Amino acid sequence: MHLLPYNHILRLLLESRSSEDLNYHLFFLDSLTCYQRENIKGSIINIDNRFNKVLSSFDPLNIEFSPSSHLIDIFPSHFSFHPYTKCKDYNFEDHANQLNDIIISSSLNLLYTLIISDTGVKNNVTTFITHIHIHNRSIIKMIHYTANITSTEAELFTIRYSINQVTNLLGILKIIVITNSIYIARSIFNSSIYIHLAAISKELREFFSMNSDNSIEF
Repeated sequence: MHLLPYNHILRLLLESRSSEDLNYHLFFLDSLTCYQRENIKGSIINIDNRFNKVLSSFDPLNIEFSPSSHLIDIFPSHFSFHPYTKCKDYNFEDHANQLNDIIISSSLNLLYTLIISDTGVKNNVTTFITHIHIHNRSIIKMIHYTANITSTEAELFTIRYSINQVTNLLGILKIIVITNSIYIARSIFNSSIYIHLAAISKELREFFSMNSDNSIEF
């Protein structure tokens, strides 16, 4: 519905709160009586009811997805990814030691926030686990269960929830996210794939704009 031009006949039939055009149609819904609306059984009423439940963050024409307006275009130096690479010279023990160093260094800095997130699926039930620490102190711990969603959706939700929580904290300079799904974390910055991530894009945009040194690492 949001893809239709504002002078489209269907938009002209909807309520005023859903239309920005003043040249309303003769059968504009606002012109109907309550009795007439209750007796109309058709797609126009259904469209109008659903139209008003669509949030702006789900709008494909949202400015967050305009060319040159993406996070990756405006703030390319504010985020980075450090995936685990399997090779002969870099084994799991080395990787574990590197994670330990990251956790220790972040716990010594009051301006750093550490996010550790993970998900698991068993018997079609997905478990979300998130720990948020500042200066070696647990700030937020979330455990959530849900069913009938993919592991990708679960990982996205967990990462988005964590970042939204942290960006609302004051005085944070760097966010460090430890996750076993780096490829999913990358999709946060790829709006052409996950168009419903406008909300997290807005939070990160504000976080990066507050201070040129603000950053996030995965």
